[in-house]
Amino acid sequence: MNKAGSQFITPVLGVGFLIWLAATLAFRLAGQFFFITSSPVILTILYVAVIPVLAFISIITFKKFKLAGPETVVAGVLLVLPGMIIDTFVIQFFKEVFPNMSPDKAATFGSWLMWAYTIVLVTSIIIGLRKNKPEQLT
Repeated sequence: MNKAGSQFITPVLGVGFLIWLAATLAFRLAGQFFFITSSPVILTILYVAVIPVLAFISIITFKKFKLAGPETVVAGVLLVLPGMIIDTFVIQFFKEVFPNMSPDKAATFGSWLMWAYTIVLVTSIIIGLRKNKPEQLT
C-alpha cells in the first residue's frame, strides 16, 4: 500500500471511533434493556440483529472510501481497532461505565462485543477476497 493508497487510514479509524462512541452511549443510556440474560429470545435477537447492521456499515464504509481487495481487510481492522482498545478498559470498569447495567451482565456484554467485532472483520475479509478474485476466463 503506497502513500496515496493509505489516505483512508485516519478517516476509517475515525469512523470506527464514532461507531464505538455511539454504541457506548446507547448502552450507557439504555443498556439495561438489551442484555436481559434471563431471556434467550432477546439475547438471540441481539446477536442476530447485529449481523446485517454491522455488515451494512462496513460495506458503506468500504464504498465511501472506494476500497477493494486487501484494503477492505485493512479497513475492517481499522474500524474495530478503536473500540477493541477502548473496550478493554470499558469491560474492566464495567460497573463505573455502565451503572445502569448489572455487573453480572459484563460477561454477556463482552461476548456480544467480540461477536460484533468478528462480524466486521469477517465482512471485510469476505468483501476483500471477493474483490480480489481473478477474473474467470470464458
